Amino acid sequence: MPDNAAEVTAAGIARLAGVGRAAVSNWRRRHADFPKPVGGTETSPAFALGEVEQWLRDQGKLAEVPLRERVWQQLSGHPAGAVAGLVHAGCALLVVRERPEQWFQLTALPDQQMTELLAHLLTEVAVHGLSVNTSGAMTTPDAVNTLSAADLAPSVPLLRGVGELAAELGARQTFEFLLGRHLDANPRQYTLTPPGPAELMAALALGSAAGSVLDPACGTGTLLRAVEHADAVYGQDADPDLAALTGLRLALHGRAEVRTAAADSLRADAFSGLAVDAVLCHPPFNERNWGHDELAYDPRWEYGLPARTESELAWVQHALARLREGGTAVLLMPPAAASRRSGRRIRAGLLRRGALRAVIALPAGAAPPYGIPLHLWVLRRPGAGSPPAPELLLVDAAGLPGAAEAGRDKLPWQAVQSAVLDAWAPFERDGTAGEQPGLSRSVPVLELLDDDVDLAPARHLPPPAAAGGADALDAVREELGATLRRTAELTPPPAPAAPHPGARLPLTTVGELARAGALVLRSGGAGTSVSGVPVLTEYDVLNGTAPSGTLPDGPAEEPVLTAPGDVVVPVLGGGAVARVVDEATAGAALGRGLQLLRPEPAALDPWFLVGFLRSTANNRQASSYMTTASRLDVRRLQLPRLPLAEQRGYGERFRALAAFEDALRLAGRLGEQLVQGLHDGLTDGVVRPE
Repeated sequence: MPDNAAEVTAAGIARLAGVGRAAVSNWRRRHADFPKPVGGTETSPAFALGEVEQWLRDQGKLAEVPLRERVWQQLSGHPAGAVAGLVHAGCALLVVRERPEQWFQLTALPDQQMTELLAHLLTEVAVHGLSVNTSGAMTTPDAVNTLSAADLAPSVPLLRGVGELAAELGARQTFEFLLGRHLDANPRQYTLTPPGPAELMAALALGSAAGSVLDPACGTGTLLRAVEHADAVYGQDADPDLAALTGLRLALHGRAEVRTAAADSLRADAFSGLAVDAVLCHPPFNERNWGHDELAYDPRWEYGLPARTESELAWVQHALARLREGGTAVLLMPPAAASRRSGRRIRAGLLRRGALRAVIALPAGAAPPYGIPLHLWVLRRPGAGSPPAPELLLVDAAGLPGAAEAGRDKLPWQAVQSAVLDAWAPFERDGTAGEQPGLSRSVPVLELLDDDVDLAPARHLPPPAAAGGADALDAVREELGATLRRTAELTPPPAPAAPHPGARLPLTTVGELARAGALVLRSGGAGTSVSGVPVLTEYDVLNGTAPSGTLPDGPAEEPVLTAPGDVVVPVLGGGAVARVVDEATAGAALGRGLQLLRPEPAALDPWFLVGFLRSTANNRQASSYMTTASRLDVRRLQLPRLPLAEQRGYGERFRALAAFEDALRLAGRLGEQLVQGLHDGLTDGVVRPE
C-alpha cells in the first residue's frame, strides 16, 4: 500500500455503504475476501480506503463514493493525522480561492512537481494575496510558507480531492465542511463555543460597526468568525494546531487582515502592544496553573492580582489591557466568578472604575459546560478622565419562559438573544435601563459594593409576577379540567382476553421488511442548515412535542425530511418509544440519534408498526449495551406477519392509546403549571389564600 494511502475505520465503512457498524462486522466474518486491516488497533482496526471501496463495488454495495465522503475519508486517514491534513487542505484552498487558474494548472502536473510548485505558490498567496501582516509572532502565513514539498507529499490525494470539492461547494464552504466533520468526530478534544452565543457576543461588542477584534483564547475561531465587519482579526491559542486552523479559517472567510499566534496569552502575550476595538473570549475555566506566581508583578493586573483560583479574572484583566479606551470586551464566564469571595476585591475594583458594564446570565445548555447557566461579562476600558459609570446592567435570560426547562437541544435561542440585546441597547445608549421583573435591571454600583460584591443577576432582580395574574391561573385551571375530562373519555376500555394466550404469531424483522421493500430506513443528523426547516429531536420524540431543533451551518447537504405516516424511533438511551409523524410534524428534518421508518402504504399500517415497535420485550431483544448507555438496533425489531386489514385493527387500538397518552402528558404539564403558578402567585401577592 502506498505511504500516502488513506485509511478508514469500520465506522467509516458503514458510512460509505449506508449501513450500521454491525453489518460491517458481519461482512468481515462472512466474507474471506474482505480487506485485511492495515493499521489501527485490535479493537478499532483501520483498512485501506481504496481496497474497501473496490470490495464494496464488487459486492454491489457501493455504486460510487460521494466526493465529500471520499475527501473526508482521505482527511480522517491522513498519515500525519487529521489536523495536519486540515492545515494542508486549508492551504490548498487558499490557492483555490485566490489563484483558481494556477490551481487548475497545478492539478494537471505529476504529484512531485505539483507539490514543489504548490509550496512556492503558497508563500506568494499568503503574503501578497491576503495582505496579512507578517511581523511579530507566528501568523497565518507562517503556517503556510513553512510547508515544503516533502511536507505536502503525503497529502497529494487529499489536495486533489479538496480542489474538486471546492469547485462544487466553494473554498470556504469546503473548509467549513471538513473542519465541522473533524470537530464532530472528536467532541471531547475541543471546547467549542456554539454559533448562537458567539453571534450574541459579537453583537454586544461591536453591533454593526467595523473594528479590530482580538480573541486571546481563539480555539477554532468561532468567535472571530462571528464578527461580520471586522477590519482586522487577531487570534491566539496555546495549541499551535488550533492557531493555524483559526488563521486559515478566517483567511478563507475573506477577512482583510488576519494574524494568529501559537502561545499561552497570559504567559506569552503575542500582541502586547496591540489596542483593539473589541475583545471576545471564551477562556478556559477553573485553571490553577495559569501563571499566578510568575506573573505576580504583571502590569495587566490594574484591578488586583487574581487569586490562584481566579484564572477567569486574569483573563478579564488581560482583555481590558488589550482594548483601546472605550473599547468593549465580552467574555463567557462561569457563574461562580460573579460571587466567589476570593474575587470580590477585583470585582469591586471593576465596578468602581466603571470597567464592568453588564453581567448576563444565560440559560443552562447555551454553551459548554452545558449543565450550568454561564454568564456573559461585558466590559469597557475606561477613558482617561471619564467618570465611572454609576450603574451595572444585570440580565437573567435563564428566567425567560421555556428556557429553564428547555435543555441544550430545545433552547429558544432566538428569544434569548433578542431579550439580551433589547435590554443592552438602551443601557448602552443612556447608561441606565428600565426594570423588567425577573429579566433585567440596571443596578446602582453603590448597591453592589457590599462585603460580598455578588454580581449574580438572579440575586438582584425582582421576581417576575405570575404570568397574567389570577386570570391566567383560572384559564390554566379550566384547561386542566377539560383535559382531565377528555383523558377520562379516552381511558382504554377493558381489553378482551386473547382466545389462545401465549400463542405466537409468525414474526418478521424490520431489516427483512426493508430488504423486501415494505419500508425504507433512514438515519437522522446528516443534513445541514436549510432555511425555515425545523429539526425533530430526540427530546421532541420522547416528550411528544413539536420539532424544536435547528440544523448546523455548513455546505448544502440534504437533510432527511419527515412525511405523514413515517415512524420515528430514538436509538440511544433505551426505552420503548416510537412516534408516528402527523401533518403538523411533517416536513421537519430528522435529528441525530433518530431512525426513520417509512412504510409502504400497501404493505404496512404505520400505527400497527409503531405499536409493536414499542413493545418492551421487543426493545429488550433488539438493544445492545455500550459503556454508559444502550443502543437500539432498529433492524432487529420484530412484528407479526399479518394482512393489511388485520394490521389496521391493531393500528386503530394503538392510535387510541397514543391519544390517551398525549392527553395524560398534557394534563401533567398543565397540572405542574397550575401548581407552580399558585405557589408563585401566593408568595408574590398576586393571589390571596382565601
